[in-house]
Amino acid sequence: MNSQPHRPERKKIRVMIVDDHPLFRSGLEQALRLEDDIEVIGFSDSGSMALRLVDQLQPEVLLLDVNLPDTNGLQVCRLLKPSHPDLAIIILTAHHDKEQVLHALRSGAAAYCSKDISQERLVKLVRTVAQGYFVVGTTPMNNRQVEAWLNEQIMHSSGYLTEEGHFIPLSQREMQILEYVTRGMLNKEIGNRLGISQQTVKNHMTSILKKLNVKDRTQAAVIAIRRGWVRIDQEINREV
Repeated sequence: MNSQPHRPERKKIRVMIVDDHPLFRSGLEQALRLEDDIEVIGFSDSGSMALRLVDQLQPEVLLLDVNLPDTNGLQVCRLLKPSHPDLAIIILTAHHDKEQVLHALRSGAAAYCSKDISQERLVKLVRTVAQGYFVVGTTPMNNRQVEAWLNEQIMHSSGYLTEEGHFIPLSQREMQILEYVTRGMLNKEIGNRLGISQQTVKNHMTSILKKLNVKDRTQAAVIAIRRGWVRIDQEINREV
């Protein structure tokens, strides 16, 4: 009786999924569990739970939603990386944006991608980051290459990062004006509030529309509210 030679079992990539939408979590699991070299070892629907489970489960790759109900995905990323330097984090987002890629990688993520990513590309991405690479767009990069990319992007970037982890591609003054716009105020009213001329407000609005790639102030206000930059119930900063 002939015996077959023993083949060592291929090591599986241990993946954990963090997203507060059950159907999306299930979809990610189904996309990955078909692969014989990937194992989904756990789930979380919040950032705080994710921080605890990573310590317990020790995944190699973390699929992390950027918008979580308690702790922003970029904050989770920054909290995890010091104690888990080898953990490869893929940030998932509904709003793909070049500036957000920059701040995701600066927070310690290995990649940043849209939630409408194809199954084939997702699997390839998981395998690539598990090997220690970063991925910008579709380009794998090593540590030296991604540092050079980050430095170049930072030199040409504008805007700021909020405490909640949202990158806003506007100056502080532009963001202040946009907050007033979301409340239906006209340029003259905003100028009076901020102690600046109506023309200066108009110039800022032109810059805001250009940076957000929208045609009018209503569209700009919708983007600010949808992305969580402004909440209707929050107090406007009146600092001039």
